[in-house]
Formats: sequence, structure tokens, C-alpha cells
Amino acid sequence: MSKAETKTRKSPPKTGDKKKTVAKDRRPPVAIGHVRIETHTVDDTIEFFKALGLRGIFRNDNFGVLELRGGTHLIVSKRDKPVRKGTAAPFDIMVDDIEKAQKKYAKKDFEPSEITSGSIHSSFYIRAPSGHKLKITSSHAGKRAA
Repeated sequence: MSKAETKTRKSPPKTGDKKKTVAKDRRPPVAIGHVRIETHTVDDTIEFFKALGLRGIFRNDNFGVLELRGGTHLIVSKRDKPVRKGTAAPFDIMVDDIEKAQKKYAKKDFEPSEITSGSIHSSFYIRAPSGHKLKITSSHAGKRAA
């Protein structure tokens, strides 16, 4: 080993001298905590959102909680009457790869619409068991933590 290699080579840390490396959290400092959708068919709506990729947290006959990336919770609550078919859902779902999502949801028989492109997002629609028209939209976060 040359003198230059000896000077630049770092010795391994001694036992007990381990430093914890903490990555800087680059996510925004706030998030949406809860969003809600009301449905006459709680079980079917919960299963639908689980098939989209949300994680089930809690459920009973009249109420359910699902989790999205980032920790936002979707509250699914019981209503007596169905919404009018085609009523816009009170939120949209954002995915990293819009084309891949459309193909995946087509295989699950969600009958996605064609993808349309706007000035910022591309999107398509599917119908939830609640009767809501749910917009699936592309992310523009890129490689930024969201």
C-alpha cells in the first residue's frame, strides 16, 4: 500500500463508536390526516379501495379506515341511500405510473376510462361501488419524497 493510500484510508469504527446516520426527512412538514367517503355499501367500498392498493386498518358494519402512502387515512362511512351514479368522489387517487395503474385496474375489471392529459397531470376514471366516479391521477412529485 502506498503512502497516499495509507493517509486516505479510514480505519473501521471501533466497537461502541458507531455513529447513527439519520437521513434528513425531505417530506413536506404537513400532510392531510383524514379524508372521508360515504357509501351505502361499506364492505364493498372497503374491498374496492384495498384492491386499489390502500391498507386496511379497521372495519365494522358501518365504518372503515384505510391507509394511503404517507399515512393519510380514508374514512369509509355508512349512508342510507346510494349517491347518484357518477357523483365525483371528494378526492382523487394519485399514482406514480398512470399507464401501469390503468392496466392493473383494467385487469381487476374496474373498467378504467381512457387516459387524458392536462397541463400538469394525466388521469383516468373508474367507478367505485359507492357510485362515485373516482379520478386516478399521475404524480408530479418525481423522485421527491412525498
